[in-house]
Amino acid sequence: MSEFRTEKDSMGELHVPADALYGAQTQRAVENFPVSGIAMSRPFIRALGLIKATAAEVNRDLGLMEPAVADAIVAAATAVAEGEYDAHFPVDVFQTGSGTSSNMNANEVIAHLASRQAGMTVHANDHVNMGQSSNDVIPTAIHVSAALECRQRLLPALEHLQQVIEAKAGELADVAKTGRTHLMDAMPVTLGQELGGWAAQISSSRQRLADTLPRVEALAQGGTAVGTGINAHPDFASRFATRLADRTGLGFHAMDDTFYGLSSQDTAVELSGQLRTAAVAIMKIANDLRWMNSGPLAGLGEISLPALQPGSSIMPGKVNPVIPESAAMVAAQVMGNDTTVTVAGQSGNFQLNVMLPVIAHNVLQSIDLLSNTALLLGDQAIAGFAVNRANLDDALARNPILVTALNSVIGYELGAKVAKRAYAEGRPVLDVAEEMTDVGRAELERIMDPRALTRGGIPE
Repeated sequence: MSEFRTEKDSMGELHVPADALYGAQTQRAVENFPVSGIAMSRPFIRALGLIKATAAEVNRDLGLMEPAVADAIVAAATAVAEGEYDAHFPVDVFQTGSGTSSNMNANEVIAHLASRQAGMTVHANDHVNMGQSSNDVIPTAIHVSAALECRQRLLPALEHLQQVIEAKAGELADVAKTGRTHLMDAMPVTLGQELGGWAAQISSSRQRLADTLPRVEALAQGGTAVGTGINAHPDFASRFATRLADRTGLGFHAMDDTFYGLSSQDTAVELSGQLRTAAVAIMKIANDLRWMNSGPLAGLGEISLPALQPGSSIMPGKVNPVIPESAAMVAAQVMGNDTTVTVAGQSGNFQLNVMLPVIAHNVLQSIDLLSNTALLLGDQAIAGFAVNRANLDDALARNPILVTALNSVIGYELGAKVAKRAYAEGRPVLDVAEEMTDVGRAELERIMDPRALTRGGIPE
């Protein structure tokens, strides 16, 4: 038993690993929830550390806590926020729905470290948790961690992806190709136009996230147990939000209605929905890349993605579109995460939502996955793909849909006959149109010039 020490809480004594910085309540959670082996994420622990440090400063300034105790808590909590003690946060995601186990995990670790620092007993509840409840700490930690991750990682990553796409679109502005609707041949577009659509999708996703973040930056801290603010100083909420905003540089502010902040996770659901929308954009782009890269002989073969690794354990020389495939799987995961958050968001029973940890886990995982994937998709797939111009030009020359440009000259009915014959005989539509209409070849070439058609309007 030398590997353990005895700790106690209001329910009695139990053994805790001798080198653990946490105490009895964390140990109970470890024993009660051997569910997934997935602990709360680094951004979430970072947020807990920031919350505890900020709360100690506010309570000190309000004259509620001795400066020496507060300063020791601030030092310990800051170290937790910076990731020095993540190994001492073992509580499973699938724990008590309020996240009390994770809050107490933070309280116990910080109290242990602060007691060493101050040379006196710093109590996990009386000091580290002063003026707080798990019921406002965990909703606040969800908002703080998500806001930080979005501002510092996801939005910059999406901006980078957009810039990479726009740069590639500029390079390919005059490269015409066969457009496709229903996966079938359609009127021509340029690769620049096609990629421009992708860039607009990413830009819209960035704007949607930016529109949501001010609501994410509204904090429930100060509502304590049920939203009334019991055991918290009347000025605690506003001072806390102001100080945390100063500490992080983000626009954190006190929530107008803490009853809403504790009982509802509507903002997390909204944010998750915006993450899902970004995932939808990522999947659309990834699938377009896969189709365009398909082949090289039996597919579209419009582009060649960078060759990053062998594609088969049995077929020598095979190379697959691994980055778009990875991105599509990430998108699927984010969509699934959003479903979980949506269901969890409905669990606001009376004064408290009781699926907070799984909301935190899924929102933060989605942010992390999208942040990483946006960079990979831009740098490892889009920036370096090569265009197979011969394939593009050949497909354009044989595309009977170009006859659409003749509608105003020969009419829809005759145009349909020209297109069907060109399809049936596998001949260039230009040759068939010359045979079936009284329009001269030079005029046909002018009207059906694919690059001119990408500019839209009515051919003259």
